Amino acid sequence: MKPIVLVIMDGVGETPEELGNMVKKATTPTLDALKETCPWLTIKAHGTAVGLPSDDDMGNSEVGHNALGCGQVYSQGAKLVNESIESGAVFESGTWKELVGSVAAGGKTLHFLGLLSDGNVHSNIRHLLAMMKKAAEEGVKKERVHILLDGRDVPATSALQYVEMLDSTIVELNKEGIDAKIASGGGRMQITMDRYQANWPMVKAGWDTHVHGEGRQFPDAVTAIETLREETGAIDQDLPAFVIAENGKPVGAMEDGDSVILYNFRGDRALEISMAFDTDESFDKFDRGTVPAVKYAGMLEYDGDLKIPHRYLVNPPQIRETLTELLIANGIKEYAVSETQKYGHVTYFWNGNRSEKFSEELEDYCEIPSNVRSFDECPWMKGTEIADKVIEAIASGKYGFIRCNFPNGDMVGHTGNLHATEIAVESVDLELARIKKACDDAGCILVVTADHGNSDQMLEKNKKGAIEVRTAHSLNPVPFIISDKSERHELKEGSFGLANVAPTIAELMGLKPFDSWEESMLK
Repeated sequence: MKPIVLVIMDGVGETPEELGNMVKKATTPTLDALKETCPWLTIKAHGTAVGLPSDDDMGNSEVGHNALGCGQVYSQGAKLVNESIESGAVFESGTWKELVGSVAAGGKTLHFLGLLSDGNVHSNIRHLLAMMKKAAEEGVKKERVHILLDGRDVPATSALQYVEMLDSTIVELNKEGIDAKIASGGGRMQITMDRYQANWPMVKAGWDTHVHGEGRQFPDAVTAIETLREETGAIDQDLPAFVIAENGKPVGAMEDGDSVILYNFRGDRALEISMAFDTDESFDKFDRGTVPAVKYAGMLEYDGDLKIPHRYLVNPPQIRETLTELLIANGIKEYAVSETQKYGHVTYFWNGNRSEKFSEELEDYCEIPSNVRSFDECPWMKGTEIADKVIEAIASGKYGFIRCNFPNGDMVGHTGNLHATEIAVESVDLELARIKKACDDAGCILVVTADHGNSDQMLEKNKKGAIEVRTAHSLNPVPFIISDKSERHELKEGSFGLANVAPTIAELMGLKPFDSWEESMLK
């Protein structure tokens, strides 16, 4: 059995379109040579192929790595929550009844916190509106909403259209005698939604804004967004925090007896704020000040092993029979490496939303700390260090399967900086060349793919026909390439997705896949 090295070029999609396609514009001799000389095809990385409701839904790194790692398609994110809300199951859950019942009986406030958009990557505004209306039906008289502005999974300056949708529901509730208001907000890349514990001050900024009502005050969210946008020139994701106040007093500071629902369904950027809410006095990441005694719940359980949060509304998909489980059952040792920004994706998400290893003996992980700065300032990120670790793992001869993630195409792509993204893609190509040489020298099979697109579509036309920067993921497929110096592995024709990658790797290894898996792409 030849060792297999899987390289995931995060955010590097495949399309012939020229507009804003920094993958095509970049100088990528390694990727070009692989496509010219090796079997390859494009595979779906969005929509129904990764368990999302429709093919209008862009893929993301979480569901992408779930599908890559388990060889199956599970209902995910928006689809999972949609099913629960449509069936009414979420409103029958013990958590919903506990949080809503306690504030209704005590005359306290129900707070909603989350990303305000319909991007379907971290959240969907329709879930928020449905819960606000249902809570009012069940006796809640006071609701406050703490909004995180997107501009990343949706158009870069689209925040006001979502505020308008929310305000429309608030007006309806107010007519019914419900005291509902927007309480605070800010850009998702400025407050609250850090991930992988890379920037705790960002979470503290959100905590102080949402919980204590500390920050620059405005009479309403529209005024806040318009003013801050004019002052800073920033797109939605980078707008500073704001607090809505009346007569100099914040309208939504949290108090003892209140309940709080984080309505994001994706886990990586929900974990840290959940830890701040859901941890006792042992919490030491930042000074929380006076911590109100609130009941807190997430839309989902964001980490099943760490049990964060303790309360959640919708049960997560029970992902079983992952590629890691198959390898362990066959005694194959594996290695996973990335930098902080995508480390959780090649470990936690890859293993079916599991923090702990399946086997301490057969799984080795390596996390390289990411830079705490804007990624367009150093678009090469930690690519060299990641490649170094992969090459060391190959040279060790200990591993039958090595996987890595280069975050550059995604993380730099999200900044909207086209030049930096071009450099990011070229940086990945340079490191891919080093890994290919190591694979050829050691007799390994190199498999190259991506989890979704991003850097392949950095510009788009708006409804008026004007070209503007696009910071969201694309709906484009991603490449799947097999490079083996000593043998050519032909691929089938057909329509495949990320879930077909694990079965293909298993067949390359000569392993019998689980019956639950999708088919291999090998002829």
